[in-house]
Amino acid sequence: MKKGEAFYEGKAKILYSTDDPDLIIQHFKDDATAFNAQKRGTIREKGVMNNRISEVLFKYLEAEGVPTHFVQRLTDRDMVVRRLQIIPVEVIVRNLVAGSLAKRLGLEEGIPLSRPVLEHCYKNDALGDPMVNTFHILALKWASESELKEIEKLAFQTNELLRVFFDRRNLILVDFKLEFGRHRGKILLGDEICPDTCRIWEKGTLEKLDKDRFRRDLGKVEDAYQEVCRRVCSE
Repeated sequence: MKKGEAFYEGKAKILYSTDDPDLIIQHFKDDATAFNAQKRGTIREKGVMNNRISEVLFKYLEAEGVPTHFVQRLTDRDMVVRRLQIIPVEVIVRNLVAGSLAKRLGLEEGIPLSRPVLEHCYKNDALGDPMVNTFHILALKWASESELKEIEKLAFQTNELLRVFFDRRNLILVDFKLEFGRHRGKILLGDEICPDTCRIWEKGTLEKLDKDRFRRDLGKVEDAYQEVCRRVCSE
């Protein structure tokens, strides 16, 4: 496969065309951002670890019936994925109170939710990824009713599968962000699944093992990513 020109650069990845119009390469960077890129830094080898973690999790989800854009990990930092028409909505699934949910509702972090909560955000950094609801999404034609139903079904299915996966590794999946897109008339899970996009806590101690260590200046950021990578990729 021939790697072509870069056609998009985001906060954590660069996308390249290939000689196959149906496939692209996503390159994982070490750049770290928080608060919609207001805070910037570098996490050493983050791209390598996120590529490996995403590969393992995408393969696991595919084996359990969740369709994803993943094709193969090409190099330490490059992953071949299907070209998607991205739906401009981030889907957040929450199992415990944390982050913006705690701040918005004045709740203490770590409170278990009686059932998973699903939130939608408009994917727009300049606006701070504002929350939207299903009425906005349908009225603005970002997705159809059937697509939205499929996205929500896949999001909850992904949550159940990942919770079990992380629990077996003594980790708690607190919440996470997903992106979806269209591919040949089908909805696929896209983007990445890693400590950049998930809140992951150590079971028992509740130690944070994700990008919150960077956001909140907790230190040992690389150590946290390495520990998640070790547990996820060891089997």
